Amino acid sequence: MEGTAANEQIASPRKAPSQQRSRERVERMLAAASALIAEQGSDAMRMGEVAERAGVSIGSLYQFFPDKRAIVWALAERYTVESQACISEALKDVTDAEGLGRAFSELVDIYYGLFLAEPVMRDIWSGTQADKTLRQLELADSRANAEFLSAVLRRLKPDADAEALETTAFLVWQMGEAAVRLAISVDRQEGDRLVAAYKRMALRELLPEEG
Repeated sequence: MEGTAANEQIASPRKAPSQQRSRERVERMLAAASALIAEQGSDAMRMGEVAERAGVSIGSLYQFFPDKRAIVWALAERYTVESQACISEALKDVTDAEGLGRAFSELVDIYYGLFLAEPVMRDIWSGTQADKTLRQLELADSRANAEFLSAVLRRLKPDADAEALETTAFLVWQMGEAAVRLAISVDRQEGDRLVAAYKRMALRELLPEEG
């Protein structure tokens, strides 16, 4: 898969834990960082605070995360893996227009709901926009997710140009991410309207024409 391959080419700046005890320690570090980001944002978060809240030494923290960017990267990777699994599961068995409409709408709602409920996700997204390498990680994730969608489109439109379908899927996915981020920046009622309008527009483009 193009998106997955692109993901694998982007090297993580952190050391991966190999032992169970180390993995558990890293989990505590990430949980502490996530809580601190939710409270004060990643810009204000300090490495010493992360170590203190996780109950580890600052040296142990730096062993796995050399700086705040590495922590944001690890959290972004985690959300990437979880979201790709969710999207793959939702779309893998879609075989008709009705199923696509239902699955796509539900996925957009889930994505919107996560951004509303998880301030950490909003902060991570802001961080990826300011970091070129993290932006590439996000772009690779979008391509992978768009490939799940284009696979459905190829099933529904077998006679259509495959490259055109991939382009449509990628653009629709990118527009969806932008729509949700716009929606969370305004009041909730307007945000809900924006998300609903995006879904109608996207589905008009994605679903096979009748007749």
